[in-house]
Amino acid sequence: MFSYLRQRFSSHLRERSRRRARLVSKDGRCNIEFGNVEQSRFVFLVDIWTTILDLRWRYKMAIFISAFLGSWFLFGLLWYVVAYIHKDLPEFNPSRNHTPCVENINGLTSAFLFSLETQVTIGYGFRCVTEQCATAIFLLIFQSILGVVINSFMCGAILAKISRSKNRAKTITFSKNAVISKRGGKLCLLIRVANLRKSLLIGSHIYGKLLKTTITPEGETIILDQVNIEFVVDAGNENLFFISPLTIYHIIDKNSPFFHMAAETILQQDFELVVFLDGTVEATSATCQVRTSYIPEEVLWGYRFAPIVSKTKEGKYRVDFQNFSKTVAVETPHCAFCLYNEKEAKAKEKKGYDNPGFVLSEVSETSDTKM
Repeated sequence: MFSYLRQRFSSHLRERSRRRARLVSKDGRCNIEFGNVEQSRFVFLVDIWTTILDLRWRYKMAIFISAFLGSWFLFGLLWYVVAYIHKDLPEFNPSRNHTPCVENINGLTSAFLFSLETQVTIGYGFRCVTEQCATAIFLLIFQSILGVVINSFMCGAILAKISRSKNRAKTITFSKNAVISKRGGKLCLLIRVANLRKSLLIGSHIYGKLLKTTITPEGETIILDQVNIEFVVDAGNENLFFISPLTIYHIIDKNSPFFHMAAETILQQDFELVVFLDGTVEATSATCQVRTSYIPEEVLWGYRFAPIVSKTKEGKYRVDFQNFSKTVAVETPHCAFCLYNEKEAKAKEKKGYDNPGFVLSEVSETSDTKM
């Protein structure tokens, strides 16, 4: 009993570590880390727009709040300095004939409130700039222009973050597992993909990459070596009519990296199949990419997907997503090489072949009948 539990625990740890080591997660996120980058962090500040868009929401909102509060407080200090230099503050005991640069600034708090009113164009009318000093007029113009720039940049970043096509990709889903079975007399690897919105993806194109570790003839070990995997549907892999779930498939022929795998050995392989779907969002004309991956434990040999589309009595087409990732066991050759040899043998039986070692010997007939 103890040995059984230990074996189960060790297999669970191996499976967990293997799933953790995948490059692309099921939701399309890339699990990669950059180390010892020689370029400084300054290069990310040069492209500040992309940097802001790539930030998480909590960091973006922190920058959003800090930008406004910081600018309000900074200009509040400048307004306080202007009032201090011009001796408009009550501590200087200005005369009744004294005209301040800014009316009703009595300290740092009132200067901060005036900065806030100026930048967000509230304009309560209680505090206002007079024509007494040119410094205050210049500072008012400068803060107004800078406030518009900050407001446009931060609001634009928030809007761009919300409307990114990456969010559209979340409504494209792939099946939990990939299956291998016969399709059209050929052994194929099949994956199901669905569009959860009724709006289409224009010019959709689907393809795959097989990531594995290979050793070159020169002895070089290449980690994450990429091999192209061609996926097609019955109408081709370009300009998909993506209104209902599609089953894409990869033909396992002699040029396929799955050709030398078998049902008994596929779990012993070390690979990761990454599937990509590129398309243009119909509503915004923005391009988006959807990604997912499959490891050997998620490739089921000898299964096919259950039917998902049906037609109602009213003539409407209904998609049952309860069966989206459901699989059904079917009779399947345990390797592509066996299916290929079986077809070749049947073709030879139909054609027929002469045996060059066969020699026909003629036997003369003799009659022993005597008259």
